Amino acid sequence: MSTKPNVLVLTGFGLNCDHETAYAFELAGAVAKRAHINALIAGDVRLDDFQILAFGGGFSWGDDHGAGVIQALRLKTNIGDRLLDFVAAQKLIIGICNGFQTLVNLGLLPGIDGDYTRRSVAVTYNDCGNFRDQWVHLKINPDAACVFTQGMKTLELPVRHGEGKFYAESETLKTLTENNQIAMQYAMPDGRPANGVFPHNPNGSLVDIAGICDPSGRIFGLMPHPEAYNHVTNHPDWARKMEMQKRAGMSGKGEAGEGIRIFENAVACFE
Repeated sequence: MSTKPNVLVLTGFGLNCDHETAYAFELAGAVAKRAHINALIAGDVRLDDFQILAFGGGFSWGDDHGAGVIQALRLKTNIGDRLLDFVAAQKLIIGICNGFQTLVNLGLLPGIDGDYTRRSVAVTYNDCGNFRDQWVHLKINPDAACVFTQGMKTLELPVRHGEGKFYAESETLKTLTENNQIAMQYAMPDGRPANGVFPHNPNGSLVDIAGICDPSGRIFGLMPHPEAYNHVTNHPDWARKMEMQKRAGMSGKGEAGEGIRIFENAVACFE
């Protein structure tokens, strides 16, 4: 008999994807609870009661002082030790968009050499100089240890951000590549690397990085929104895609969007 994992989806000032994120985890078979960051800090919600922690998208604290900076500072100052205990217990953490920005500011990513306190990468302003709201093609690294992307090769997801450019020093990028911590990259429609070409790489991320994991694969951060592809009709080209499946004899695949696979992989760890 399997036990459904409990997921804590953080809410807070300016965050706006908590309902979708909780819904995606519920579709994937988990029990999701939405709770304000202040409730977690105050102890009204216990981190120990959960197996998965989700940092969702939005604009926490208005992105004052930089995207995810204030959220990371509040958490690190008040419950930084509890977050490290959560990591040490080999539980799962996912950060989506603003959540990814928060994870890198906390130092929980990339976690090189097991150091979950040092900030060594950044997610900063898009090269194009404006907010991007579009769908992107993604190439998944099959050699990455990332729990959330196991068994996946390609994926289409929406992005919506003004600060999504992944940046790091060349030595750090080399380490991430060698450690297979680059779990997800922006790609062309045919699956080839985007090689920085706009708008396929929507923000100028170095090495086309869309998402990374820590060395254990249990902490994952990504700029695209998997929770926003929770149903087939979320995709702008859904009618044509379903007709193509029908003609290929592949109809009846269900109504869940492809983004749910990321959440299903997380839930599968606890089955």
